[in-house]
Amino acid sequence: MPANIHDSGYKKLFSNHTIFRQLMERFVPQPWVAELDFSSCETVDKSFVSAHYKETESDLIYKVKLQDENIYIYILIEFQSTAPRFMVVRVLNYITSFYLDYIESQTETKQLRLPVVFPIVLYNGENTWNAPVEIADLIEKVPVLGEYGLHFSRYTYSKERLLQIRNIVSTLFLAEAHYDIDLLAQELVNLYQREQDKAAVSLLLNWFRQLAEHGRVPPEDYAQLDYVYRSEEEVRTMLVAALERERKNIYSKGEADGFVKGEAAGIIKGEAAGILKGEAAGMEVQRQTILQLLQFRFNLGEEEQKHFAKELGQLQTLGQLQRLTNSLLNPAARLEDFTAQLASYLSSNHPT
Repeated sequence: MPANIHDSGYKKLFSNHTIFRQLMERFVPQPWVAELDFSSCETVDKSFVSAHYKETESDLIYKVKLQDENIYIYILIEFQSTAPRFMVVRVLNYITSFYLDYIESQTETKQLRLPVVFPIVLYNGENTWNAPVEIADLIEKVPVLGEYGLHFSRYTYSKERLLQIRNIVSTLFLAEAHYDIDLLAQELVNLYQREQDKAAVSLLLNWFRQLAEHGRVPPEDYAQLDYVYRSEEEVRTMLVAALERERKNIYSKGEADGFVKGEAAGIIKGEAAGILKGEAAGMEVQRQTILQLLQFRFNLGEEEQKHFAKELGQLQTLGQLQRLTNSLLNPAARLEDFTAQLASYLSSNHPT
């Protein structure tokens, strides 16, 4: 999956109330979160925050009750490849701008008390976050502000911790920060089995499908994100097709890179080597796709997987591997049919 998946389709995910609740309950380790009334949560119509507050493609504001008082959760999704050094200043500016517009929207301000605003920055850059999270770290140390300084905190989650949490948000973060196509596909199936809110988990599944197909979620396809999967088998079928597209993308890139490198060499030998390198990469992609499809369709054991991996390694033509892949993409495919087809190819390659 391309690393650049930055569009407002990501924002649509967090507009789902179940996903928002999972974000708060599992990724904000604060005691007051348990007191939030999630049945009251709603995304804010930003019509009252316009003069000072500038909405972006990737921000979201929720209003939710805490002890009968409204608090605002401000979610900023940061799509830059590296952590902006002055991100904490931007967050502070967003909050103060929000307050200024909030004040101007009120008819009576003498007794007005500002609501709580809790900011969350979701960062999905390739590099580890290394920007300051304390604004004091960006300010000259003289004079020292001590307890009067502004403070922010951050939390980080490892791959292992995300696998322990295992909800919609953790699976999304797993896809972003620790992308492993095989692991992710299995986690998506497990997620569908566990989650009660099928509409929320379907939102993530459709997001994954769109990215596998387009590398992004085109605005004209946002309506397709709302499709709700009706069964685990339907989820598996979708993932099988998505994985095949992903593998083909990897193969196409390998083939193109190989050809370009060979052509750039300016000699027949280099061109041939480039094409062969691309073809070899494509064959390996097809082998991995077949093994993944076998696992999804037939839940093979470890020994069976090793057996098929060994036999697939003996096939030396891309066409044979592609035909095996197409056979497995057929919803009516049976393991015995696949085994017979593979045996026939092995026999033709090694006649007695």
